Amino acid sequence: MIIEKLVGNTHEIPADELVGLHQEKVVLPSAALVKRIQRVTTDHGRELGIRLAPGADLRDGDILLRNEKEIITISVLPTDVLVIGAKSIFEMGQVAHALGNRHLQAQFFDTDSEYGAAVMVVQYDHTVEDFLKSHGTAYQRQERVMPVPFRHAEHTH
Repeated sequence: MIIEKLVGNTHEIPADELVGLHQEKVVLPSAALVKRIQRVTTDHGRELGIRLAPGADLRDGDILLRNEKEIITISVLPTDVLVIGAKSIFEMGQVAHALGNRHLQAQFFDTDSEYGAAVMVVQYDHTVEDFLKSHGTAYQRQERVMPVPFRHAEHTH
């Protein structure tokens, strides 16, 4: 079976709609979420092909198949990240500038997010951690399922 479009996302529908359905998951690392075409296997051993339109990234909870008897969803493995909580906009600007020169992708969250603070999140990198330590910038290393996959930042000079 080849999946060419997503049916929805389990995070956006009431949980009682899934009661009684046979549930299978496709467990993927964050890096696989940006692949448009791939072969995957559910946790029950069923093989599927995924062929999505350009720019259609997968997310945790995406529904690949849903009918009156079953549902197949995407489950994303946590990513090793650094959650950076600078003390001021000045400090965050310095950190963002230094990390931007490394061409790392960052995701930003406000105080109303699950983090409860304004933070910048980047994939774990030991040199970034060393930079943060040496500059006294507050951070935490965490395993997180990110709402959007990290994508390689393309650029030219």
